[in-house]
Amino acid sequence: MSYPSYPPSGYPPFPGYPPAGQESSFPPPGQYPYPSGFPPMGGGAYPPAPSGGYPGAGGYPAPGGYPAPGGYPGAPQPGGAPSYPGGQGFGAPPGGAGFSGYPQPPSQSYGGGPAQVPLPGGFPGGQVPSQYPGGPSPYPGQPAAMTQGTQGTIYPAANFDAMRDAEILRKAMKGFGTDEQAIVDVVANRSNDQRQKIKAAFKTMYGKDLIKDLKSELSGNMEELILALFMPPTYYDAWSLRNAMKGAGTQERVLIEILCTRTNQEIQEIVRCYQSEFGRDLEKDIRADTSGHFERLLVSMCQGNRDENQTVNYQMAQEDAQRLYQAGEGKLGTDESCFNMVLATRSFPQLNATMEAYARMANRDLLASVGSEFSGYIESGLKTILKCAQNRPAFFAERLYHAMKGAGTDDSTLVRIVVTRSEIDLVQIKQMFTQMYQKTLGTAIAGDTSGDYRKLLLAIVGQ
Repeated sequence: MSYPSYPPSGYPPFPGYPPAGQESSFPPPGQYPYPSGFPPMGGGAYPPAPSGGYPGAGGYPAPGGYPAPGGYPGAPQPGGAPSYPGGQGFGAPPGGAGFSGYPQPPSQSYGGGPAQVPLPGGFPGGQVPSQYPGGPSPYPGQPAAMTQGTQGTIYPAANFDAMRDAEILRKAMKGFGTDEQAIVDVVANRSNDQRQKIKAAFKTMYGKDLIKDLKSELSGNMEELILALFMPPTYYDAWSLRNAMKGAGTQERVLIEILCTRTNQEIQEIVRCYQSEFGRDLEKDIRADTSGHFERLLVSMCQGNRDENQTVNYQMAQEDAQRLYQAGEGKLGTDESCFNMVLATRSFPQLNATMEAYARMANRDLLASVGSEFSGYIESGLKTILKCAQNRPAFFAERLYHAMKGAGTDDSTLVRIVVTRSEIDLVQIKQMFTQMYQKTLGTAIAGDTSGDYRKLLLAIVGQ
Protein backbone atom coordinates (compact mmCIF):
# COMPACT_ATOMS: atom_id res chain seq x y z
CA MET A 1 0.00 0.00 0.00
CA SER A 2 1.64 3.22 -1.00
CA TYR A 3 2.00 6.06 1.43
CA PRO A 4 -0.05 9.23 0.83
CA SER A 5 1.88 11.94 -1.01
CA TYR A 6 4.54 9.53 -2.27
CA PRO A 7 3.45 9.00 -5.89
CA PRO A 8 5.01 6.10 -7.80
CA SER A 9 6.73 8.53 -10.13
CA GLY A 10 8.90 9.73 -7.23
CA TYR A 11 8.49 12.17 -4.41
CA PRO A 12 7.67 15.85 -4.95
CA PRO A 13 10.45 18.35 -4.22
CA PHE A 14 10.39 20.82 -1.41
CA PRO A 15 8.92 23.42 -0.85
CA GLY A 16 5.28 22.53 -0.45
CA TYR A 17 5.99 20.17 2.44
CA PRO A 18 3.60 18.57 3.30
CA PRO A 19 1.29 18.83 0.27
CA ALA A 20 -1.74 21.01 0.77
CA GLY A 21 -4.68 19.22 2.32
CA GLN A 22 -2.57 16.38 3.76
CA GLU A 23 -1.42 17.89 7.04
CA SER A 24 -3.00 15.15 9.14
CA SER A 25 -2.01 15.07 12.77
CA PHE A 26 -0.21 12.31 14.59
CA PRO A 27 -2.18 10.40 17.21
CA PRO A 28 -2.09 11.62 20.82
CA PRO A 29 1.25 11.16 22.64
CA GLY A 30 1.98 7.59 23.62
CA GLN A 31 0.33 6.10 20.51
CA TYR A 32 2.67 6.06 17.55
CA PRO A 33 1.59 3.39 15.04
CA TYR A 34 2.80 3.59 11.45
CA PRO A 35 0.18 4.87 9.02
CA SER A 36 -0.37 3.02 5.79
CA GLY A 37 1.38 -0.07 7.07
CA PHE A 38 4.90 1.34 7.63
CA PRO A 39 6.66 -0.93 8.13
CA PRO A 40 4.23 -3.01 6.02
CA MET A 41 2.51 -5.96 7.60
CA GLY A 42 4.97 -8.69 8.32
CA GLY A 43 7.86 -6.29 8.75
CA GLY A 44 7.75 -6.56 12.50
CA ALA A 45 8.77 -3.92 14.98
CA TYR A 46 12.21 -2.47 14.98
CA PRO A 47 14.49 -4.40 17.33
CA PRO A 48 15.18 -2.60 20.60
CA ALA A 49 18.21 -0.39 20.79
CA PRO A 50 21.24 -1.96 22.43
CA SER A 51 21.40 -1.22 26.11
CA GLY A 52 24.38 0.24 27.87
CA GLY A 53 27.16 -1.67 29.48
CA TYR A 54 29.18 -2.46 26.38
CA PRO A 55 32.64 -3.70 27.14
CA GLY A 56 35.35 -1.12 26.62
CA ALA A 57 37.09 -1.37 23.31
CA GLY A 58 40.81 -1.82 23.41
CA GLY A 59 43.62 -3.91 22.07
CA TYR A 60 43.39 -2.40 18.64
CA PRO A 61 46.08 -3.25 16.18
CA ALA A 62 48.97 -0.84 15.84
CA PRO A 63 48.78 1.51 12.87
CA GLY A 64 50.55 0.49 9.73
CA GLY A 65 50.20 -1.93 6.89
CA TYR A 66 47.23 -0.06 5.52
CA PRO A 67 47.10 0.53 1.79
CA ALA A 68 47.95 3.95 0.46
CA PRO A 69 44.85 6.13 0.28
CA GLY A 70 45.28 6.42 -3.47
CA GLY A 71 44.44 2.75 -3.83
CA TYR A 72 40.83 3.21 -2.88
CA PRO A 73 38.36 4.21 -5.59
CA GLY A 74 37.46 7.85 -5.19
CA ALA A 75 34.16 8.88 -3.65
CA PRO A 76 31.54 10.30 -5.96
CA GLN A 77 31.74 14.00 -6.55
CA PRO A 78 29.52 15.95 -4.16
CA GLY A 79 26.41 17.13 -5.90
CA GLY A 80 24.97 19.28 -3.16
CA ALA A 81 22.16 18.37 -0.82
CA PRO A 82 19.69 16.03 -2.52
CA SER A 83 16.05 16.95 -2.80
CA TYR A 84 13.97 15.53 0.01
CA PRO A 85 10.64 13.80 -0.32
CA GLY A 86 7.41 15.41 0.69
CA GLY A 87 4.89 13.77 2.93
CA GLN A 88 3.96 13.43 6.56
CA GLY A 89 7.37 13.97 8.11
CA PHE A 90 9.20 11.02 6.50
CA GLY A 91 6.70 8.42 7.60
CA ALA A 92 5.51 8.07 11.14
CA PRO A 93 7.56 7.21 14.22
CA PRO A 94 8.58 3.59 14.68
CA GLY A 95 7.33 1.57 17.58
CA GLY A 96 10.78 1.09 19.03
CA ALA A 97 14.29 2.41 18.90
CA GLY A 98 16.65 2.21 15.95
CA PHE A 99 18.54 -0.78 14.65
CA SER A 100 20.33 -3.00 17.07
CA GLY A 101 24.04 -3.55 16.61
CA TYR A 102 25.20 -5.80 13.86
CA PRO A 103 26.52 -9.16 15.04
CA GLN A 104 30.28 -9.07 15.02
CA PRO A 105 32.35 -12.11 14.07
CA PRO A 106 34.22 -13.79 16.89
CA SER A 107 37.96 -13.31 16.90
CA GLN A 108 39.30 -16.67 15.83
CA SER A 109 42.51 -17.85 14.32
CA TYR A 110 42.29 -20.27 11.44
CA GLY A 111 42.02 -23.86 12.57
CA GLY A 112 40.15 -27.09 12.01
CA GLY A 113 39.61 -28.72 8.67
CA PRO A 114 42.33 -30.63 6.85
CA ALA A 115 45.89 -29.80 7.84
CA GLN A 116 47.02 -29.68 4.24
CA VAL A 117 44.93 -29.50 1.11
CA PRO A 118 46.33 -29.93 -2.42
CA LEU A 119 46.71 -26.40 -3.73
CA PRO A 120 45.74 -25.29 -7.21
CA GLY A 121 48.39 -23.73 -9.39
CA GLY A 122 51.22 -25.86 -8.04
CA PHE A 123 51.67 -24.24 -4.61
CA PRO A 124 53.24 -26.94 -2.39
CA GLY A 125 51.10 -27.59 0.64
CA GLY A 126 53.94 -27.64 3.11
CA GLN A 127 55.52 -24.43 1.88
CA VAL A 128 52.69 -21.97 2.51
CA PRO A 129 53.80 -19.06 4.74
CA SER A 130 51.68 -18.32 7.77
CA GLN A 131 51.12 -14.68 6.84
CA TYR A 132 50.44 -12.57 3.79
CA PRO A 133 53.46 -12.06 1.56
CA GLY A 134 55.28 -8.90 2.48
CA GLY A 135 53.70 -8.50 5.90
CA PRO A 136 50.26 -8.44 7.50
CA SER A 137 46.96 -8.12 5.71
CA PRO A 138 46.61 -4.74 3.98
CA TYR A 139 43.22 -4.28 5.66
CA PRO A 140 42.95 -4.12 9.45
CA GLY A 141 41.42 -7.21 11.00
CA GLN A 142 38.70 -7.25 13.59
CA PRO A 143 40.17 -6.25 16.99
CA ALA A 144 39.44 -8.86 19.65
CA ALA A 145 37.80 -6.34 21.97
CA MET A 146 35.39 -5.26 19.23
CA THR A 147 33.90 -8.70 18.76
CA GLN A 148 32.14 -8.55 22.12
CA GLY A 149 29.69 -5.84 21.08
CA THR A 150 29.39 -2.51 19.38
CA GLN A 151 28.45 0.89 20.67
CA GLY A 152 26.91 4.04 19.28
CA THR A 153 27.70 7.60 20.32
CA ILE A 154 23.98 8.41 20.64
CA TYR A 155 21.66 6.59 23.02
CA PRO A 156 18.21 7.35 24.46
CA ALA A 157 18.17 10.34 26.79
CA ALA A 158 17.10 9.73 30.37
CA ASN A 159 14.05 11.57 31.70
CA PHE A 160 12.93 12.15 28.12
CA ASP A 161 9.97 14.50 27.65
CA ALA A 162 8.85 14.82 24.02
CA MET A 163 6.58 17.80 24.74
CA ARG A 164 9.32 19.73 26.52
CA ASP A 165 11.73 19.11 23.62
CA ALA A 166 9.08 20.14 21.10
CA GLU A 167 8.62 23.39 23.02
CA ILE A 168 12.39 24.02 23.02
CA LEU A 169 12.52 23.54 19.25
CA ARG A 170 9.48 25.79 18.76
CA LYS A 171 11.11 28.60 20.75
CA ALA A 172 14.39 28.11 18.87
CA MET A 173 12.62 28.76 15.56
CA LYS A 174 10.10 31.42 16.64
CA GLY A 175 10.57 35.09 15.81
CA PHE A 176 13.60 36.64 14.16
CA GLY A 177 16.61 34.39 13.68
CA THR A 178 17.05 30.82 14.76
CA ASP A 179 18.74 29.48 17.90
CA GLU A 180 20.77 26.77 16.16
CA GLN A 181 22.59 25.82 19.35
CA ALA A 182 19.31 24.91 21.06
CA ILE A 183 18.42 22.73 18.07
CA VAL A 184 21.86 21.05 18.19
CA ASP A 185 21.56 20.40 21.93
CA VAL A 186 18.23 18.60 21.53
CA VAL A 187 18.78 16.71 18.27
CA ALA A 188 22.29 15.40 19.03
CA ASN A 189 21.29 14.05 22.42
CA ARG A 190 18.15 12.07 21.57
CA SER A 191 17.83 8.64 19.95
CA ASN A 192 16.07 8.32 16.62
CA ASP A 193 13.00 6.86 18.32
CA GLN A 194 12.87 9.86 20.66
CA ARG A 195 13.15 12.24 17.68
CA GLN A 196 10.10 10.57 16.12
CA LYS A 197 8.15 11.23 19.32
CA ILE A 198 9.29 14.86 19.39
CA LYS A 199 8.06 15.21 15.80
CA ALA A 200 4.66 13.77 16.76
CA ALA A 201 4.40 15.92 19.91
CA PHE A 202 5.24 19.06 17.91
CA LYS A 203 2.34 18.48 15.54
CA THR A 204 -0.03 17.66 18.41
CA MET A 205 0.95 20.78 20.35
CA TYR A 206 1.20 23.35 17.57
CA GLY A 207 -0.69 21.89 14.62
CA LYS A 208 2.43 22.37 12.51
CA ASP A 209 4.91 19.99 10.91
CA LEU A 210 8.31 20.11 12.62
CA ILE A 211 10.17 19.05 9.48
CA LYS A 212 8.55 21.82 7.43
CA ASP A 213 9.45 24.38 10.10
CA LEU A 214 13.05 23.16 10.28
CA LYS A 215 13.34 23.32 6.50
CA SER A 216 12.16 26.93 6.49
CA GLU A 217 14.83 27.87 9.05
CA LEU A 218 17.80 25.85 7.76
CA SER A 219 19.61 25.36 4.47
CA GLY A 220 22.46 23.47 2.80
CA ASN A 221 24.37 20.77 4.66
CA MET A 222 22.85 21.66 8.03
CA GLU A 223 19.38 21.11 6.59
CA GLU A 224 20.41 17.78 5.05
CA LEU A 225 21.91 16.60 8.35
CA ILE A 226 18.89 17.62 10.46
CA LEU A 227 16.40 16.00 8.07
CA ALA A 228 18.45 12.79 7.99
CA LEU A 229 18.39 12.67 11.80
CA PHE A 230 14.60 12.94 11.82
CA MET A 231 14.02 10.12 9.31
CA PRO A 232 13.33 6.66 10.77
CA PRO A 233 16.41 4.48 10.02
CA THR A 234 14.72 2.13 7.55
CA TYR A 235 13.11 5.05 5.74
CA TYR A 236 16.46 6.88 5.51
CA ASP A 237 18.14 3.85 3.92
CA ALA A 238 15.23 3.39 1.48
CA TRP A 239 15.20 7.10 0.68
CA SER A 240 18.99 7.09 0.11
CA LEU A 241 18.65 4.19 -2.34
CA ARG A 242 15.80 5.92 -4.18
CA ASN A 243 17.71 9.18 -4.37
CA ALA A 244 20.79 7.32 -5.69
CA MET A 245 18.83 5.95 -8.64
CA LYS A 246 16.34 8.66 -9.56
CA GLY A 247 17.04 11.10 -12.36
CA ALA A 248 20.07 11.05 -14.65
CA GLY A 249 22.98 8.94 -13.47
CA THR A 250 23.31 6.49 -10.61
CA GLN A 251 25.26 6.84 -7.36
CA GLU A 252 26.59 3.29 -7.36
CA ARG A 253 28.67 3.69 -4.19
CA VAL A 254 25.53 4.51 -2.20
CA LEU A 255 23.93 1.27 -3.41
CA ILE A 256 27.07 -0.66 -2.44
CA GLU A 257 27.41 0.99 0.96
CA ILE A 258 23.84 0.19 2.02
CA LEU A 259 23.05 -3.14 0.35
CA CYS A 260 26.41 -4.81 1.07
CA THR A 261 26.60 -3.89 4.77
CA ARG A 262 23.11 -4.31 6.27
CA THR A 263 21.70 -7.38 8.02
CA ASN A 264 19.05 -9.61 6.43
CA GLN A 265 16.28 -8.12 8.57
CA GLU A 266 17.32 -4.58 7.74
CA ILE A 267 17.44 -5.29 4.00
CA GLN A 268 14.03 -6.98 4.05
CA GLU A 269 12.54 -3.97 5.89
CA ILE A 270 14.22 -1.57 3.43
CA VAL A 271 12.69 -3.47 0.48
CA ARG A 272 9.20 -3.27 2.03
CA CYS A 273 9.61 0.40 2.96
CA TYR A 274 10.84 1.24 -0.57
CA GLN A 275 7.67 -0.30 -1.98
CA SER A 276 5.23 1.23 0.52
CA GLU A 277 6.75 4.74 0.57
CA PHE A 278 7.72 5.21 -3.08
CA GLY A 279 5.41 2.73 -4.80
CA ARG A 280 8.37 1.09 -6.51
CA ASP A 281 10.11 -2.30 -6.55
CA LEU A 282 13.74 -1.99 -5.37
CA GLU A 283 14.97 -4.99 -7.36
CA LYS A 284 13.39 -3.67 -10.57
CA ASP A 285 14.97 -0.26 -10.04
CA ILE A 286 18.37 -1.89 -9.48
CA ARG A 287 17.99 -3.91 -12.68
CA ALA A 288 17.04 -0.77 -14.62
CA ASP A 289 19.98 1.29 -13.30
CA THR A 290 22.83 -1.24 -13.24
CA SER A 291 24.07 -4.03 -15.49
CA GLY A 292 26.26 -7.09 -15.76
CA HIS A 293 27.93 -8.74 -12.79
CA PHE A 294 27.43 -5.63 -10.64
CA GLU A 295 23.67 -5.85 -11.21
CA ARG A 296 23.66 -9.53 -10.23
CA LEU A 297 25.58 -8.83 -7.03
CA LEU A 298 23.15 -6.09 -5.95
CA VAL A 299 20.13 -8.23 -6.81
CA SER A 300 21.65 -11.00 -4.64
CA MET A 301 22.15 -8.49 -1.82
CA CYS A 302 18.59 -7.14 -1.87
CA GLN A 303 17.18 -10.65 -1.29
CA GLY A 304 18.33 -10.41 2.35
CA ASN A 305 19.08 -14.14 2.45
CA ARG A 306 22.71 -14.28 3.62
CA ASP A 307 23.47 -17.09 6.07
CA GLU A 308 23.67 -15.46 9.50
CA ASN A 309 24.81 -18.48 11.51
CA GLN A 310 27.73 -17.21 13.60
CA THR A 311 29.36 -20.65 13.82
CA VAL A 312 32.30 -21.06 11.42
CA ASN A 313 32.68 -24.22 9.32
CA TYR A 314 36.44 -24.42 8.68
CA GLN A 315 36.14 -27.28 6.23
CA MET A 316 33.79 -25.14 4.13
CA ALA A 317 36.15 -22.17 4.47
CA GLN A 318 38.99 -24.25 3.04
CA GLU A 319 36.79 -25.53 0.20
CA ASP A 320 35.51 -22.03 -0.61
CA ALA A 321 39.07 -20.69 -0.63
CA GLN A 322 40.03 -23.35 -3.19
CA ARG A 323 36.87 -22.67 -5.20
CA LEU A 324 37.60 -18.93 -5.33
CA TYR A 325 41.23 -19.53 -6.27
CA GLN A 326 40.23 -21.81 -9.12
CA ALA A 327 37.61 -19.28 -10.26
CA GLY A 328 40.14 -16.43 -10.33
CA GLU A 329 43.89 -16.65 -9.89
CA GLY A 330 44.04 -20.30 -10.91
CA LYS A 331 42.50 -19.94 -14.37
CA LEU A 332 42.63 -17.84 -17.48
CA GLY A 333 39.71 -15.43 -17.13
CA THR A 334 37.43 -15.19 -14.12
CA ASP A 335 34.34 -17.16 -13.10
CA GLU A 336 32.41 -14.20 -11.68
CA SER A 337 29.37 -16.28 -10.71
CA CYS A 338 31.48 -18.30 -8.28
CA PHE A 339 32.58 -15.14 -6.44
CA ASN A 340 28.98 -13.91 -6.40
CA MET A 341 27.69 -17.18 -4.97
CA VAL A 342 30.25 -17.41 -2.14
CA LEU A 343 30.28 -13.74 -1.15
CA ALA A 344 26.48 -13.31 -1.33
CA THR A 345 25.52 -16.40 0.69
CA ARG A 346 28.14 -17.03 3.39
CA SER A 347 27.93 -15.40 6.80
CA PHE A 348 30.44 -12.65 7.59
CA PRO A 349 32.32 -14.80 10.16
CA GLN A 350 32.44 -17.60 7.56
CA LEU A 351 33.83 -15.24 4.92
CA ASN A 352 36.47 -14.03 7.36
CA ALA A 353 37.60 -17.63 7.86
CA THR A 354 37.62 -18.12 4.07
CA MET A 355 39.90 -15.08 3.69
CA GLU A 356 42.31 -16.54 6.23
CA ALA A 357 42.26 -19.92 4.47
CA TYR A 358 42.84 -18.25 1.10
CA ALA A 359 45.86 -16.31 2.40
CA ARG A 360 47.43 -19.49 3.79
CA MET A 361 46.66 -21.48 0.68
CA ALA A 362 47.41 -19.06 -2.14
CA ASN A 363 50.12 -16.96 -0.47
CA ARG A 364 48.01 -13.95 -1.45
CA ASP A 365 45.32 -11.82 0.17
CA LEU A 366 41.82 -12.42 -1.22
CA LEU A 367 41.19 -8.67 -1.37
CA ALA A 368 44.25 -8.32 -3.61
CA SER A 369 43.04 -11.18 -5.78
CA VAL A 370 39.64 -9.53 -6.22
CA GLY A 371 41.46 -6.33 -7.17
CA SER A 372 43.41 -8.11 -9.88
CA GLU A 373 40.46 -10.12 -11.24
CA PHE A 374 37.74 -7.43 -11.18
CA SER A 375 37.41 -3.72 -11.84
CA GLY A 376 34.87 -0.95 -11.46
CA TYR A 377 31.80 -1.21 -9.27
CA ILE A 378 31.72 -5.02 -9.09
CA GLU A 379 35.23 -4.86 -7.60
CA SER A 380 34.08 -2.24 -5.08
CA GLY A 381 31.01 -4.31 -4.15
CA LEU A 382 32.95 -7.54 -3.60
CA LYS A 383 35.64 -5.73 -1.61
CA THR A 384 32.99 -4.05 0.57
CA ILE A 385 31.57 -7.46 1.53
CA LEU A 386 35.04 -8.85 2.35
CA LYS A 387 36.02 -5.74 4.32
CA CYS A 388 32.82 -5.96 6.37
CA ALA A 389 33.62 -9.61 7.07
CA GLN A 390 37.06 -8.61 8.34
CA ASN A 391 36.16 -5.42 10.20
CA ARG A 392 32.96 -3.48 9.53
CA PRO A 393 33.91 -0.37 11.56
CA ALA A 394 37.18 -0.14 9.59
CA PHE A 395 35.21 -0.15 6.34
CA PHE A 396 33.09 2.80 7.45
CA ALA A 397 36.17 4.60 8.79
CA GLU A 398 37.73 4.23 5.35
CA ARG A 399 34.58 5.58 3.67
CA LEU A 400 34.57 8.60 5.98
CA TYR A 401 38.24 9.27 5.29
CA HIS A 402 37.72 9.32 1.54
CA ALA A 403 34.60 11.50 1.89
CA MET A 404 36.83 14.19 3.40
CA LYS A 405 40.15 13.53 1.65
CA GLY A 406 41.46 16.03 -0.89
CA ALA A 407 39.71 19.08 -2.28
CA GLY A 408 36.04 19.33 -1.43
CA THR A 409 33.94 17.14 0.83
CA ASP A 410 31.41 14.47 -0.10
CA ASP A 411 28.94 15.79 2.46
CA SER A 412 26.14 13.37 1.61
CA THR A 413 28.38 10.38 2.41
CA LEU A 414 29.66 12.08 5.57
CA VAL A 415 26.10 12.77 6.76
CA ARG A 416 24.79 9.33 5.82
CA ILE A 417 27.49 7.34 7.63
CA VAL A 418 27.57 9.51 10.75
CA VAL A 419 23.76 9.38 11.05
CA THR A 420 23.22 5.69 10.21
CA ARG A 421 26.03 4.44 12.47
CA SER A 422 25.45 6.85 15.38
CA GLU A 423 23.40 4.33 17.38
CA ILE A 424 25.20 1.18 16.19
CA ASP A 425 29.01 1.27 16.08
CA LEU A 426 30.24 4.85 15.71
CA VAL A 427 32.41 4.44 18.83
CA GLN A 428 34.30 1.61 17.11
CA ILE A 429 34.42 3.53 13.81
CA LYS A 430 36.07 6.45 15.61
CA GLN A 431 38.64 4.13 17.17
CA MET A 432 39.48 2.52 13.83
CA PHE A 433 39.71 5.94 12.15
CA THR A 434 42.36 6.99 14.66
CA GLN A 435 44.30 3.75 14.24
CA MET A 436 44.21 3.85 10.44
CA TYR A 437 44.87 7.55 9.82
CA GLN A 438 46.68 8.75 12.97
CA LYS A 439 44.15 11.50 13.63
CA THR A 440 40.72 11.53 15.22
CA LEU A 441 37.46 11.54 13.27
CA GLY A 442 36.53 14.74 15.11
CA THR A 443 39.73 16.46 13.93
CA ALA A 444 39.02 15.44 10.33
CA ILE A 445 35.41 16.67 10.51
CA ALA A 446 36.42 19.96 12.15
CA GLY A 447 38.94 20.59 9.37
CA ASP A 448 36.45 19.91 6.55
CA THR A 449 33.23 21.54 7.80
CA SER A 450 32.15 24.80 9.38
CA GLY A 451 29.42 26.60 11.32
CA ASP A 452 26.42 24.90 12.88
CA TYR A 453 26.86 21.96 10.49
CA ARG A 454 30.26 21.28 12.08
CA LYS A 455 28.85 21.78 15.60
CA LEU A 456 26.10 19.21 15.04
CA LEU A 457 28.40 16.65 13.40
CA LEU A 458 30.91 16.95 16.23
CA ALA A 459 28.11 16.66 18.80
CA ILE A 460 26.93 13.42 17.15
CA VAL A 461 30.40 11.86 17.02
CA GLY A 462 30.95 12.85 20.64
CA GLN A 463 33.69 15.47 20.32
